[in-house]
Amino acid sequence: MKMEESSAPLDKADLRLLRLLQADGRLSNAELAERAGLTPATCHRRTRSLFERGFLRGVRAEVSPEKVDRGTLVMVAVVLDRSTPESFSAFETAVKALPFVLDCHLVAGDFDYFLKIRVKDIADFNRLHGRDLLVLPGVRQTRTFFVMKEVIDNAPLDF
Repeated sequence: MKMEESSAPLDKADLRLLRLLQADGRLSNAELAERAGLTPATCHRRTRSLFERGFLRGVRAEVSPEKVDRGTLVMVAVVLDRSTPESFSAFETAVKALPFVLDCHLVAGDFDYFLKIRVKDIADFNRLHGRDLLVLPGVRQTRTFFVMKEVIDNAPLDF
């Protein structure tokens, strides 16, 4: 791919493809092309380009948490004992190895990180909290928030 192509701005057709795929990643190329008003060959080329340029990171199925025994959503705020690049790096490396952590965000304010975690129930969280979270490098304090109701979760990007 030429340098000009990789840095080329998105046009209306690219944006339409992104919106369609965000709404339904299961669309076949033929269906996507038809809905986007493109030929299948053009649609395939543009979609491949969107992946290559990093506008699309992947396509995956959205699994219903309740159906796989992960119906309890927990947000955990983490405070580290030091605010140094080394302590952040050690924490981030360790937290990436925990399969139950869905999201980890470095934040500004009273906490250093927010973690999004799905578990079976409170007892399940209690077990992993003591076994896995409190022993992460540099953790001084955690604050746990059990989600009572998911009003909006994983909404599509508005662009």
